[in-house]
Amino acid sequence: MTELERWKRYRWQLIAGEAFDPALQMALDEVLTRRVGAGERPPTLRFWEWTAPAVVIGRFQSLRNEVDFAEAERYGITVVRRITGGGAMLTEPGKVITYSIYAPPELVAGMSFQESYAFLDRWVVEALRALGVDAWYQPINDIASARGKIGGAAQARRYGAVLHHTTMAYDIDPEKVPRVIRIGREKLSDKGVPSAAKRVAPLRQQTDLPREVIQEHLIRTFAERHGLEEGMLLPEEIEEARELVRTKFGTWEWTAILP
Repeated sequence: MTELERWKRYRWQLIAGEAFDPALQMALDEVLTRRVGAGERPPTLRFWEWTAPAVVIGRFQSLRNEVDFAEAERYGITVVRRITGGGAMLTEPGKVITYSIYAPPELVAGMSFQESYAFLDRWVVEALRALGVDAWYQPINDIASARGKIGGAAQARRYGAVLHHTTMAYDIDPEKVPRVIRIGREKLSDKGVPSAAKRVAPLRQQTDLPREVIQEHLIRTFAERHGLEEGMLLPEEIEEARELVRTKFGTWEWTAILP
């Protein structure tokens, strides 16, 4: 079976447009992964919009090692923890492009984790190259360019589904990131997986196109390659996510599960 045939086995649904706060974004990832795994919604591509800035840390990272709380507070940045692995990232409204793919495990059956990362983001690399951005996939989970890293992906395979999400930098404050994220500083805890220090080259440095135009092109590329139907978040999915914010993603116990 070819790669395109793997994708074409499913009727993909698009969710895009509505903005949410960082903790609710983390909860929505879990809710939609569960629902796809249970067969309660079709395989889905979701583009995120953020209402507030956040440092998002990976499931297996030490909170103290990754975040400078004093600086985060000074900038008005909240800290949230996602259910996937990978490193810490700073996300700000209008400055990143973030999307999630919620898929049946059969989509990546027989692939190693490294192979599945490249497979699930191949359409993005092709879309960026069509816009004149010299992009490629850098194992294990980076979208890279000659100027530096554009974005990074993370995965979780649970609840009977595959969650794959990627954040790409559109714009970046070169002074803010190293102040808020403690990459390269001394460890305060012997726990957790550290973030890797990599030079980031946001898309705004590589193309004159507005962020919205790039995102629309990404959606169009996915639709042309794999098929895509307009969809929406259901009220019960949002309510389920809000309850998860209350009991999990908005709690200190979850955020500091690895202190």
